[in-house]
Amino acid sequence: MQDHLSQTFAALADPTRRAMLAHLSKGEANVSDLAKPFLKDMSLPAITKHLKVLEKAGLVTKTKEAQWRPCKLNADGLKDVADWMEQYRVFWEESFDRLDAYLKTMTAKKEPKGKKHGRKK
Repeated sequence: MQDHLSQTFAALADPTRRAMLAHLSKGEANVSDLAKPFLKDMSLPAITKHLKVLEKAGLVTKTKEAQWRPCKLNADGLKDVADWMEQYRVFWEESFDRLDAYLKTMTAKKEPKGKKHGRKK
C-alpha cells in the first residue's frame, strides 16, 4: 500500500495528468473537454485511466450529472505536497541567507582599506 504523498507524486509525475490539472485550475471541465487536447495521441479509455489516477490521489473530483461527468480540481489534494515541499523551501532560503552572509564577509575582506566602492581618495 502506497502512502498518500507517494501516490500524489506518482500522479503528478505524468505530463498528461499535469496538463489535465492545469486545465482544471481554470475551472470545472467535463471529461470530453479534458480529453480534447490528447485525443490525437491517446484513446478515450487511456484518458479515463489518467483521470482515475488523479481521482485516486485525491487531486480531482468527478461527479455525475445526467450524461455529463464534470471534473473539479481538488486543491486539498495538493496540501500534503505543499507541506512536504515547505520544509525544503525553508532549508534553501536559510542556505542562501548563509551564502549571502559569507559572500559579504569575503567581499569586505578583499576591499582595500580607505577605498569605498570605486572612489579614489
